[in-house]
Amino acid sequence: MFLIVGLGNPEKQYEKNFHNLGYIAAGDVAEALGAKFKKKECEASVAEGYLGGEKILVARPVTYMNASGRSVKQLIAKYKLSPKEIAVIYDDYDLPKGHVRVRPSGSAGTHNGMRSVVAEIGTGEFPRIRIGIRDPELEIPLISYVLSDIKREDYELFASACKRAAEAALALASGEDCDRVMTKYNG
Repeated sequence: MFLIVGLGNPEKQYEKNFHNLGYIAAGDVAEALGAKFKKKECEASVAEGYLGGEKILVARPVTYMNASGRSVKQLIAKYKLSPKEIAVIYDDYDLPKGHVRVRPSGSAGTHNGMRSVVAEIGTGEFPRIRIGIRDPELEIPLISYVLSDIKREDYELFASACKRAAEAALALASGEDCDRVMTKYNG
């Protein structure tokens, strides 16, 4: 079993925000698996699918971004998963817009949702997939930026980045080596 978590905020008003790119990518994962978000458990909306006979859970925590770790911790405990059996997808201001970066582990950086996940599960030793959102042309406070809507002219760029992030998550879920996934999807 493998768990893919897309970070975001649950209310409709946040749907098109940069901070919801993890949710969007999780939707792309579920679509690729032919799964629907039907289940509500562990403070998350969950879809279940199969990849090569292996069960894949796709979760969108409904705790709001800054408390995402609560949901991830509950899911890990319920399904008796190790941190290596999860991947977290989220937006990252430290990367240029549209870039995807896969890492086998690391710190939370400046991302409050990831800070929550790392704090709750007690380790940063799990794969993560970051979707870059930094636009050097915009000079607004970080919190205002991440909660702003993606500009129409950038929609295709971010839709493509979310699809690549979803493909990377599925590659990890299928057991592909993280170094190989990094080589294929980073950039």
